[in-house]
Amino acid sequence: MSSLASTDDTPAVELRGVTKVYGSGEAAVAALCGVDLRIATGEFVAMMGPSGSGKSTCMNILGCLDTPSDGSYRFRGVDAGALSRGERALLRRHYLGFVFQGFNLLARTSALENVELPLIYRGMPVAERRARARQALHDVGLDGRETHTPAELSGGQQQRVAIARAIVADPTLLLADEPTGNLDSARSREIMELMTALNRERGLTVVMVTHEPDMAAYASRVVHFLDGQVDVDEANHRLPS
Repeated sequence: MSSLASTDDTPAVELRGVTKVYGSGEAAVAALCGVDLRIATGEFVAMMGPSGSGKSTCMNILGCLDTPSDGSYRFRGVDAGALSRGERALLRRHYLGFVFQGFNLLARTSALENVELPLIYRGMPVAERRARARQALHDVGLDGRETHTPAELSGGQQQRVAIARAIVADPTLLLADEPTGNLDSARSREIMELMTALNRERGLTVVMVTHEPDMAAYASRVVHFLDGQVDVDEANHRLPS
């Protein structure tokens, strides 16, 4: 994985003619149809589109949770499709952070322990991973909530824990799938402001799937999918209200 050290002009991710087909024969369904997409390091990109448009499939490929049927996916200049299953797992562990609509926290586990999980998988010593988890919770505004379980936290706080877990290992790419889908409007704005700050202050590349235009307004670029293809790809000049 050492070959992932990229130059400044290497895109964070790049799809070239990516097609994804599920099934075969008459049952085959094309989720992506020749998608070209280049995202620079430090961009904040929102992906939008109706159900079945291909945006979630694209997100799964970017996250190395799925592989193209045809075409290539390059992560920091490296052909991710040429990696073995184990190498893709290492890529996810060391370079990617994930945030989901459903938070995906362990119910009987404290906020601190939830955030530590990625570092446990790395084999990091207890003292170091605990310190980093505390810092990550501080970075998302959850000082004093370290011992709280998810049931003792609001929805917005749970998503902050999930974001802390996603950033604790210092990823280069944060993938967020409907991160505000389970939150009210006020908490949604708080989460988007947090993600915008991480993008701006850390230079973290952020790719977010959303169906909410108000949330997409926080991104610097919006990519609209339709029928498995990129329909519109444009810089976002709107400001969130």
